[in-house]
Amino acid sequence: GEMTNNDLALKAHLLRRAGFGASRFELEQISDKSYEEIVEDLVHPERFEEIDEDYLKRYNPELSYHDGHPIHAGRWIWRMINTKRPLEEKMTLFWHHVFATAHYKGDHTPSTIGQIETFRENGLTNIKQILLDLAKDPHMNYWLDNCENHSDQPNENWGRELLELFSMGVGNYSEDDVKQAARAFTGWTFEQPLPLYPYGHYESKFVFNESDHDNSEKTFLGRKGNFNGE
Repeated sequence: GEMTNNDLALKAHLLRRAGFGASRFELEQISDKSYEEIVEDLVHPERFEEIDEDYLKRYNPELSYHDGHPIHAGRWIWRMINTKRPLEEKMTLFWHHVFATAHYKGDHTPSTIGQIETFRENGLTNIKQILLDLAKDPHMNYWLDNCENHSDQPNENWGRELLELFSMGVGNYSEDDVKQAARAFTGWTFEQPLPLYPYGHYESKFVFNESDHDNSEKTFLGRKGNFNGE
């Protein structure tokens, strides 16, 4: 049916918030859908075809290599503009903002890309799943030094950020809880990727190093147990 100006404004607002905006043409294409139907489409990205990147790769062969960080940033912007799954891409950007990391520390493009792809896959699930995936993410692992978190020498950086910034917030846990959280994540590290030369970076992946994990009892948030990160 014909869209009233009010309908149009409301749908345009929704797509600015839950995506990256829509052109007049795109709004007219969904004019026969109710607001509720559009919301349902947004929260079920699997209803829509995954974006085809062949076109992009044909004109940007450097996307086939793992070293060019800027071209992959451009690729993501291209996805934001062209995706048929706007909320999926918007939530990917949202979580990238919340769980901020930067390329310059690891200087390892596959891990930078991999983290964004993880957010794309889990961004509409639940916070427990997202945090668990993040704890196993090589880019975050290196960014917050969990690879330096050993049973005989804990590093509290990831445990602290997890409680303070990523989940509970200041005032809801004790300093001792931070120490116990750090112990629970000892041995959570990643496979060292092969060196850059001569063929470019290889991918890294999560590794649980059992011999480096603190298996002793921990008291966390008032509960005792042999806790690990999960």
